[in-house]
Amino acid sequence: MSYEEAVRFLYSLGNEVKAAKLGLDRMTALLEELGSPHRACSFIHVAGTNGKGSTCAMIESGLRAAGVATGLYTSPHLAEPVERIRIADRPIGPARFAEAFGQVHAAAERLIARGALDAHPTYFETVTAMAFVVFREARVGTAVLEVGLGGRLDATNVVEPRLAVITPIDFDHEAFLGRGIETIAAEKAGILKRGAPAVIAAQRPEAARVLAAAADALAIEPVWASDWRVEELSLYPGGSCFRLAGPAELRIDCPLAGEHQVANAVTAALALNSLGFAAEVIREGIRQAHWPGRLERVSAAPEIILDGAHNPAGARALAAYINRFFDDRHVWLIYGAMRDKAVEEMGAILFPLADRIVATAPQMARALRPETIRDLADHPRLCTAATLADALAIVRREAAPDDAVFISGSLFLVGEARRLLLG
Repeated sequence: MSYEEAVRFLYSLGNEVKAAKLGLDRMTALLEELGSPHRACSFIHVAGTNGKGSTCAMIESGLRAAGVATGLYTSPHLAEPVERIRIADRPIGPARFAEAFGQVHAAAERLIARGALDAHPTYFETVTAMAFVVFREARVGTAVLEVGLGGRLDATNVVEPRLAVITPIDFDHEAFLGRGIETIAAEKAGILKRGAPAVIAAQRPEAARVLAAAADALAIEPVWASDWRVEELSLYPGGSCFRLAGPAELRIDCPLAGEHQVANAVTAALALNSLGFAAEVIREGIRQAHWPGRLERVSAAPEIILDGAHNPAGARALAAYINRFFDDRHVWLIYGAMRDKAVEEMGAILFPLADRIVATAPQMARALRPETIRDLADHPRLCTAATLADALAIVRREAAPDDAVFISGSLFLVGEARRLLLG
């Protein structure tokens, strides 16, 4: 099967969120049929609502700086599914993706033929199994594994982690995870395992209480980021530097933009510190990290910045960045989102900061129509564009060279922007 055929089949399984089937029975059966590839290396398992991907990227970079043979599994992708599975921070190629899909698909078909599965594993389950297969065959030493949805019943939660990490918990995917922070936190806490250490980012009090109770029940004494202090903090448009003080002292140079990335860098640094890596290795590893599509500057004159803020917490982080560094600039916002997102709430956070708004839509079936965004917004200078290419044409025609243009609302929209602007 070719790469294109593999991707078409995956998409035919349905949207990975809307068609999600929480539970571990299918994954357990599938991985056993594949020879248990999830037992072939050690894992750092990362759950949370916001900052998971950035934290994973910084942890993986730190592991590489220490000489570890690494794997990285994240979701969703920006442009191509191959981005989800990385060896030494390089996406696997289309041929390797297709080969791994063939192995997993054949195993699923055997299970279905024997009556051991009633249907093919979902999109996310299939790609997760593919990642385990790739990591085994690449002889990865440690892989950083991002939870897809929740934690307790997520397809990744078949591993016995070397370390569990929980980033800040907020509202998202409430239809699957529940409508209260306590309920969502209980789902995220499902990645904690007896005997495996844990690092927990600063949390809302109600989430912290749930996580503390879950850790106590498993006889885990987590490293709490709230027990450490950020000192000598310097923020600049392209990142930050600071001193992390607590039981030890770490100097951190974070190359990811936004004040919210300070918290993610703290979590990543504490994860690496918990694994016993030297302070200089941690500093160098985080300094070399990159994570596209999050406050990523891709063009100048006008300056164009991509940010995949797709929930209220992400919108607040983007708003803080605009307020801090672009308060004296004429700001454009190209905005597009999915129908299942809290667009009215995110718009209330972001739209007042923009002088001009172009409402558009990612090329996805679940995308919210630009006209609906317009109707939800109360902004005097908002226009619509059917596609992102049309929105960019408006900006190119009307924006001044010293304007700032932010493209946000959906990672799918950011992925399209990267293809259009970076090739």
